[in-house]
Amino acid sequence: MVASNNQLKTNEKVKIFISRFSGLKNVYGTYDPKTKRCCVIKQPVEDKVLINHLKGMRPYGVFLLMDDRTRAIAVDFDHLDPDPVVLFVHRAQHYQIPAYVEVSKSKGFHVCNFFDEKGVLAAKARMVIQHILQEIECPDVEVFPKQDRLNSANQYGNFINAPMFGQLVRKGKTVFVDPNDSFNPYPDQWDFLATIHPVPESVLDETIEMNDLRPQNGISKPNSIDIHKSFALPPCARDILDQGVSENQRVACFRLAVHLKRIGLPFDIAMVVLKVWSLKNQPINGKQRITDHEIKSQTQWAYEKEYRGYCCGEPVIKSFCSKDCPLFQRTKSQ
Repeated sequence: MVASNNQLKTNEKVKIFISRFSGLKNVYGTYDPKTKRCCVIKQPVEDKVLINHLKGMRPYGVFLLMDDRTRAIAVDFDHLDPDPVVLFVHRAQHYQIPAYVEVSKSKGFHVCNFFDEKGVLAAKARMVIQHILQEIECPDVEVFPKQDRLNSANQYGNFINAPMFGQLVRKGKTVFVDPNDSFNPYPDQWDFLATIHPVPESVLDETIEMNDLRPQNGISKPNSIDIHKSFALPPCARDILDQGVSENQRVACFRLAVHLKRIGLPFDIAMVVLKVWSLKNQPINGKQRITDHEIKSQTQWAYEKEYRGYCCGEPVIKSFCSKDCPLFQRTKSQ
């Protein structure tokens, strides 16, 4: 059972809640607690939406990305092992970035970082958080928002389920916990939320400068699409996209689709990328290039489930293995 301050009026709770978990105002996400089916609601995020969430009547999912800025960033550790979570919290604190841990609705944890009211450039926040994940050797963990900015092809981005859903709070889920106290929930969730310290953008700038991140990743220009730099594909995937393959086209297509999904590309854009990629393939032994139908099938499989591994042992992936890859370097050092 999680305690909370019931003396606060509903409008006070909504004010605290929206100060932390705000994003796009014209759309939100939700899911059916029984079937787990998710959907997007293209309606204004009014107070009643948040109240229904807090009362456990209908979950609220927030689209964090507002043009190219965000007021929060969330890391989704979708497993029960608390060790990476503790490592992340401590490493973030090293850079003067407070990180707050929430028990997710199903399994695992969300770790949130909050910024001031005007928000920060999402590209900076994502760059810093992904750097921390690299440092703790968890490069595949999902980060929300998944993109640096919105554009005509991606008007909303991806939503993440907000904390404090009434039905689950009573079960000790979607609540914030103390990683320094055996992951026990904070006794008063509202008092906890009210005392969170937002991170100024200057702290991100200092972290980027300290770690010399700009030359590697750079912050993408507003209207540019550079899949290699903006989304940090692993070296093998970059080379496969650039050069095409001569064998195992379907396996290569599937693995590329997994990476494109992981970096946040919408399904239809991934299809365009993979169709262009297929024209570079030079099949041997009289075989034909992978067809559009086969590309669609492989991409659908990749987008329907969560696949996180790099599958370095697959022959087609292994043939493009690079010594510059962090996974290759880590394997050699063990």
